[in-house]
Amino acid sequence: MRPKERRDSGQSDLFRARLDQIVDRAHPLVKLAAAIDWGFLEQRFGAVYSDGPGQPPLPTRLMAGLAILKHMHDLSDEVLCDRWLENPYYQLFCGEEFFAHRLPFDRSSITRWRQRMGEEKLAALLQESLSVATRTGAAKPADFTKVIVDTTVQEKAVAFPTDAKLMHRARERLVRLAKKHGVALRQSYERIGKYALIDHQRYKHAKQHKRANKALRKIKTFLGRVMRDIARKAKGNEALIDVFRRPLWLAERVREQRQNQRGKKVYSLHAPEVECIGKGKAHKPYEFGVKVSVATTLHRSKGGQFIVHAKALPGAPYDGHTLATVIPEMEQMIGAPMQRILADRGYRGHNAPPERKFRVFIAGQKRRMTKAIKREMKRRSAVEPVIGHAKTDHRMGRNFLAHAIGDAANAVLAAAGYNFRRLLAWLKFLRAFIDALFSAYGEALSAASSAFFTGD
Repeated sequence: MRPKERRDSGQSDLFRARLDQIVDRAHPLVKLAAAIDWGFLEQRFGAVYSDGPGQPPLPTRLMAGLAILKHMHDLSDEVLCDRWLENPYYQLFCGEEFFAHRLPFDRSSITRWRQRMGEEKLAALLQESLSVATRTGAAKPADFTKVIVDTTVQEKAVAFPTDAKLMHRARERLVRLAKKHGVALRQSYERIGKYALIDHQRYKHAKQHKRANKALRKIKTFLGRVMRDIARKAKGNEALIDVFRRPLWLAERVREQRQNQRGKKVYSLHAPEVECIGKGKAHKPYEFGVKVSVATTLHRSKGGQFIVHAKALPGAPYDGHTLATVIPEMEQMIGAPMQRILADRGYRGHNAPPERKFRVFIAGQKRRMTKAIKREMKRRSAVEPVIGHAKTDHRMGRNFLAHAIGDAANAVLAAAGYNFRRLLAWLKFLRAFIDALFSAYGEALSAASSAFFTGD
């Protein structure tokens, strides 16, 4: 069933005041709510619903507004619910007409809506942020045709993986699951497994590698015994086999994987999609998460430097091999062909579409470098602070959303939150400029009137 969308009824209540009557109508968040084309978002997000019977979903403006506020102000779902209940501007932004004293949604509704939309539909928020920037004068359409492209790592909310901790954690998960389903184990190794992990960590810290490896073999042995014990107890019981199939598969992968092996490895048991990516940073040689492509405007617009495109790239592809996917999506989002794309040396040997191949310029390139392009190339590093703000202030630095679809959704939402934050600052600047203009005009008018009446 399709959601029952909210429309401003214009009705008043004898006992309650309308939100638009008690808030400052010139507040940037109120102006931003008026500038967003909610009908466009309702059309894009409504495509995932059918016309069949059932309970109607929550309104699109409410859920899309919550997603924007969450990533615009770097809030968790729980904190967002608390802020929404206290802040009349948040409620007005989400389409409420009267102040609500109770949440019209559940916290888990935000998660379910986000998963239902997916990366493809959530990209409409990023597209709408660029449209609002154009409508409010924060940017010009031509600003989005010249971009800087770079990749970064969106880290997952996982502990730093080591073989000892992963095997110890795998055994603990199997033992807990066995207790839950009434499987009696010969031995759980809870006490001596914990001591073996402590010994391994202490020996490793003291650079006593032989003793550390001996403790690691002991942890590995404990895990293997528990796995074989569960396999014997579950033999012939299809229900137990289904329960333990995935945990045993993950435990086997953790137990058998080696440090220098090729191919995909398990770095987290609750998030096996995590990848190990090395970006050549001296302070952080390896990061655990997913690679994300970020494209920003080449020149700073009036409202700031906007993110034109963001996309999670599972599989840790080579940077240059991402342009075949990224460029068509950027052109579809802005509705115009890209005129110039600047990138660093990691994009050498790129696979951009043939018709756009000669519009991509790499740092250190010698051919086809005119004076204008050389000047523009000096701005290539302007993408770095944008990525830094997206990570620090808009939840791209540590992703708490589950699974690979959570990685993709978080990258798009972080970019949309960054853009809407720039728009909020732009509307705030416009308000301050207009206030200062009226103040100066009032002072000049007052001085002129006093001079007229005094005859000066």
